Amino acid sequence: MAELAEHIAHVDMDAFFVEVERRRRPELRRVAVVVAGLGGRGVVSSASYEARGHGVTSGMPTAHARRLCPQARFLAPDHHVYEEASHSVLAVLETFTPVIEQISVDEAFLEIGGLRLAYPSPTAVGEAIRQAVREQTGLPASVGLATCKLLAKLAGRAAKPDGLRLVPAGGELAFLHPLPVRALWGVGEATYARLEQLGVRTVGDLAALPREVLARRVGEAMGAHLSDLAEARDDRPVIAGGPAKSISVEETYPADIAGRPSLERELLGLADRLASRLRRSGAAARTVVIKVRFGDFATITRSRTLPAPLDTAHDLYRAALALLERAGVGERPVRLLGLGAESLSEAGSPRQLGLEPVTWGRLEEAVDRVRDRFGTSAVAPARLAERRGQSRTSFQNKEGTLPGR
Repeated sequence: MAELAEHIAHVDMDAFFVEVERRRRPELRRVAVVVAGLGGRGVVSSASYEARGHGVTSGMPTAHARRLCPQARFLAPDHHVYEEASHSVLAVLETFTPVIEQISVDEAFLEIGGLRLAYPSPTAVGEAIRQAVREQTGLPASVGLATCKLLAKLAGRAAKPDGLRLVPAGGELAFLHPLPVRALWGVGEATYARLEQLGVRTVGDLAALPREVLARRVGEAMGAHLSDLAEARDDRPVIAGGPAKSISVEETYPADIAGRPSLERELLGLADRLASRLRRSGAAARTVVIKVRFGDFATITRSRTLPAPLDTAHDLYRAALALLERAGVGERPVRLLGLGAESLSEAGSPRQLGLEPVTWGRLEEAVDRVRDRFGTSAVAPARLAERRGQSRTSFQNKEGTLPGR
């Protein structure tokens, strides 16, 4: 019982987008499936384990994935369906504990100490969670159990696919030290290159390195962070409730786009999508971020913190335009454009309303209702419909189209 009180569970859905597609299309079971952008510059969002066996990975260009696994079924992503499936999984997890920290659409941490009277061990809890998710949603999940978040996540990764892994209290370092140092949070390409110069390959190698040596190579703050992780020191609690920490959308274009009018239209479409996701999540954003990747793959981001939270495409778009101006993109060809919302709070938090935000908020809520009934492509800003030549309903106010006209 005491052992259970010390443990955290990490629940990670297996090949989530692929498995949601298989749930509604059973003929896709036991064949290679790749969910990806299907345009010339699309990237892989999710790959089945059959496709992964051929070397296909998330983030890989779709064209490369097709060469590696030409027999795979390639599907365009349906994010609305995936979000609904995510809500269903979360509802199952909430039957075990209210202390849940959802960190993405397909994974969450659970505080399971409160279940010590109902289950004899952490493993029993993990198996019950996996079984409930499978039975109630039809989707497979892997569960990692450990005494801290870092190890719970790594245990979940080791359990994949569709498995369970327990790191018992007292066995943390025996599990952690043989792992590659890249497994630690914060070890990206640049940090790994510096560690490699010191002969560090595994977490155990890192743990054996004197702190002062590490600090000289990667900096004091990063050195302290990595040293703590290498000794399994991670005291972050599971933080329950509230909206996600951030929500973002992005688009990779089949051909580079350039010029202010084209970029403004694309930002308008991204703002429309992002605002819809914010409202579905019951969230509003204090910080807006744009991401621009140029044709030469150079990438820049710009952010702005606003005086009050917002959740309308109108406001997101205006903030994004100001950031685009700051970015100094000019006429450089753009390969990818992204728009993100951070510093999220619950919708309805204090905000500067005035007449215009109320009008836009009500209009966009009405658009949400139309899309819920007739599909996401049923209604769109007039400017986007004109650009794409689509025959779908557009919406205007008395002064013109959704902002940007």
